[in-house]
Amino acid sequence: MSDYRRWYLEGGTYFFTVVTQDRQPLFADPYARMLLRQSVRSVLQSHPFKIIAIVLLPDHLHTIWSLPRGDHDFSTRWQRIKTSFSFQWLRCGGMETDVSAARKKRGARGVWQRRFWEHLIRDERDLESHFDYIHFNPVKHGLVQNPWDWEWSSFRKYLRLGHYPAEWGRNEPDHIRTLDLE
Repeated sequence: MSDYRRWYLEGGTYFFTVVTQDRQPLFADPYARMLLRQSVRSVLQSHPFKIIAIVLLPDHLHTIWSLPRGDHDFSTRWQRIKTSFSFQWLRCGGMETDVSAARKKRGARGVWQRRFWEHLIRDERDLESHFDYIHFNPVKHGLVQNPWDWEWSSFRKYLRLGHYPAEWGRNEPDHIRTLDLE
């Protein structure tokens, strides 16, 4: 097993990638998107955080969260979101893939990959690079030709707020080509 360590910073801002087990396209299903939204809202009530940006693709999501001052526990939040979603999804007959006997023994189900990827945002430039990465991701994966065409993203919000010019995303921004986040 690898020596994997997370960097916890109270009040930190983090970029996350969370992937379904075996890249199942669960979130192509409107019901799955609704269950995920409910799971996130439920955790937000008990363990507040701010969602800065988000994109939901059929088999994974990227998001940037800002944690409250004095709080560093993003792992519990993700565990609760994933557990809540999995319970509701499987209860309604949603699909899952097979998991190893060792994972089954620990109670794992074939809905989410075991871990998630996180990156502590270091500064404004780092934030902007990850912000753009999130919003360009549906184009990168060939799901749409323009970021504004993808419905399950915070891009349209930031376009309305003037953060992006109307023509943004017709080409991949140079500064996000170097980010290897998937």
